[in-house]
Amino acid sequence: MNILIIGGAGMVGQKLAHSIAGGGLGDISVERLVLHDIVESRIPRAPFAVESMTGNIGDPSEASRLAALKADLVFHLAAIVSGEAETNFDKGWNINAHGSWYLLEALRNEHDASAGEYRPKLVFTSSIAVFGSPYPDKIGDEFLSAPQSSYGAQKAITELLVSDYSRKGMIDGISIRLPTIVVRPGKANLAASSFFSGIIREPLNGKEAVLPVGDDVRHWHASPRSAARFLTHAARLDTALLEGRRAINMPGVSCTVAEQIEALRKVAGEEAVRLIRRQPDDMIIRMVGSWPRDFEPERALALGFQAEGSFEEIIQVYLEDDFKTQ
Repeated sequence: MNILIIGGAGMVGQKLAHSIAGGGLGDISVERLVLHDIVESRIPRAPFAVESMTGNIGDPSEASRLAALKADLVFHLAAIVSGEAETNFDKGWNINAHGSWYLLEALRNEHDASAGEYRPKLVFTSSIAVFGSPYPDKIGDEFLSAPQSSYGAQKAITELLVSDYSRKGMIDGISIRLPTIVVRPGKANLAASSFFSGIIREPLNGKEAVLPVGDDVRHWHASPRSAARFLTHAARLDTALLEGRRAINMPGVSCTVAEQIEALRKVAGEEAVRLIRRQPDDMIIRMVGSWPRDFEPERALALGFQAEGSFEEIIQVYLEDDFKTQ
């Protein structure tokens, strides 16, 4: 099997690439892995060929170049993150919505040119940002998608495109709605949710962290390790089991910021907690206030997707996987 990861230089793309290199796809035999992003991707050691490509998926010609690879399995992870998509309207729509449509159109052209023989499996990383308030106590699998941000709208549109191109037989797609992924290693990015990682990562590394929202904010989380597992599980899943409903809520951990901090205290002590500085940010408060807080992901659990059971466990994953590599 030939595999393409679009967004391969990003944190989740790198976790996925290393998982595949280490046998994360189980009995699926891999011949070639291509990592594509706007910058060069780090190449993991693997028992098969791995290469990096660079380009902008907001350019239709780049989508055609990627589709011409005729990958059997395409992971579409590339996106402008939530905060940047909100503040840079044109860039968000060009990459997150137009770029996805260009990719699907290019795959459709390869499908048509092969008289229907080429039909790749496509796994798209969507987001819980496709939902909007008012919310029930827990969002079930029947809750409507009604985003209240540009990022959420762009993800929701791509979900619909993936479903329709799959219905027409041009691809075999699945959209997985990721929780907020924490604890992210490295520097903070431009996502409005970045502080959820920062208030854990920075104190664990002896640095000050800024908390822009109140302690009572509740949110839905999973680790980078779980994100990679969601993706590899989706790649192996028989999409007939989805019964035409190709967007699915991933499992995770619901907790408040106060509960995050208490988990940090249990793991690293009061000295780490003292490094959190409260500095309210009205824009982030408004954005986070419109995000989902808790889920009942019964479909995903029934289909074998798994995540952590507590936020303390998420912190332990960071310590095991990324703490020493910071």
